Amino acid sequence: MKKISDRAEFFIFLLEKYAEAKNMPAKEVLNFWKEKDIVDYINDMYELYHIERIENAIQDIDRKCDFKG
Repeated sequence: MKKISDRAEFFIFLLEKYAEAKNMPAKEVLNFWKEKDIVDYINDMYELYHIERIENAIQDIDRKCDFKG
C-alpha cells in the first residue's frame, strides 16, 4: 500500500479543519477552493501552514478568497 505524501496528508487535514470551522461539508469546501482557484496556492503554502496554528491558515485562506461566511 502506497503512503500519501506529508503534503497531501496535511492538505486533507487542512481541508477537514477548514470545513469544520465553516460548518460546511469538506467536498463543498474543496469545490469552493477550486472555484476560487486557490488549491495550488494552498499547496504552495504547505511549508508555512504546517508550522503555524491552523487558525492562521484558515484566516489566510479566507483573505485569499474573500470568504465572508
